[in-house]
Amino acid sequence: MTAPLTVRAGRPAGPAPSRRPAPLPSLTGLRFVAAALVFFFHSSFFDPLTNPFADRGQAETFQWLFSKAGWMGVSFFFVLSGFVLTWSSRPDDTVVGFWRRRLLKIFPNHIAMWALAMLLFAGAATPLTSWLPNLFLVHSWFPQHDIYISVNAPSWSLCSELLFYLLFPFLVGPVRRIRTERLWAWAVAAVVGMLALATAVTLLVPDRPRTPEGFPISAAQFWLGYNFPPGRLFEFVLGMLLARLVLAGRFPRVPLPAALALVVAGYALALNVPFLYGFTVAAIVPVAVLVCAVAMADVEGRRTLLGGRAMRRLGEVSFGFYLAQYVVLYYGRVHVLHNRTYGALGGVLELLALFLVTLALGQLLLVCVERPVMRRWARPRAHAPRTAAVAAGGPVAESSGRRP
Repeated sequence: MTAPLTVRAGRPAGPAPSRRPAPLPSLTGLRFVAAALVFFFHSSFFDPLTNPFADRGQAETFQWLFSKAGWMGVSFFFVLSGFVLTWSSRPDDTVVGFWRRRLLKIFPNHIAMWALAMLLFAGAATPLTSWLPNLFLVHSWFPQHDIYISVNAPSWSLCSELLFYLLFPFLVGPVRRIRTERLWAWAVAAVVGMLALATAVTLLVPDRPRTPEGFPISAAQFWLGYNFPPGRLFEFVLGMLLARLVLAGRFPRVPLPAALALVVAGYALALNVPFLYGFTVAAIVPVAVLVCAVAMADVEGRRTLLGGRAMRRLGEVSFGFYLAQYVVLYYGRVHVLHNRTYGALGGVLELLALFLVTLALGQLLLVCVERPVMRRWARPRAHAPRTAAVAAGGPVAESSGRRP
């Protein structure tokens, strides 16, 4: 999209804001909503049987209702990553410092949940060729289904996040140098790129054999259309462009109820378009509008339910919650509850119990892993020399980004 940035010692990568942008507490709260959508998406599966409802009609309704929730939640996270990193970028940061913080942000929690999944269930059935790429977060680069969906399944998205973090120092300068009046054209181009990718995968990649999950596409289409990290760069770069539009005052003021209504409409569209278009294309514009509308509410000092203390705390837990959910659902449903199913009330109560266990495990990751690691190693020692400077952001948690 843009030429690689030449990074020089002691010089910022492109123009940066003259003052630090406002914090975004409501976007922090919104992170947890997105993580919860992914939880309910995974809890609706029939294979493995994480769907708790005995009545077939209730089970299928639950699955249909949340069948696009996981796609939308992950797309939100990818857009949010680009938005928040650009929003919080600093001219005095360094490439090495940025990379260190991002790696420390994702790898300790990932390794903790990887080890727990291997201990509880994955170790007995996962070969070295699957668990080793997963450990180093490169498994989404492999087209084999048993590799790109392995060990702790949600960790596939961290492969894309890792690519975003590696490229961000070289993307932020060129993105900041785009003339303000051309930002909308670039944003439209990013959306068109997503549409083109979905169309190419639909038309050019065979749709057989089907995925093991039973999706109406092939495993190759699933990999190229959803899991392959370079294909998700469109969402990340779109988030960067949206941050610039909001910072420049070029994004229209959209009331939060209208933005939420647009998201509902986008979700309804995703339920009715061909499967590959439901991954990102159908809902990407509503997701983009929601991110910007919530950010602008924070900038303007408008109070929102998402920005309250409870939601902010839940947002801080969202990364751990996201990584813990599949381990809790799979191990809890398959190995502890032995795939038992229940009536409507029992199914709801089981979902609530598993949700709370996931939340507790996410909190443990935050308190016992994420925060101690970030406090100890995220910042260089005072005497450490600075190397190549880059306008890159601090930890996403500082101003409200996530986890994917």
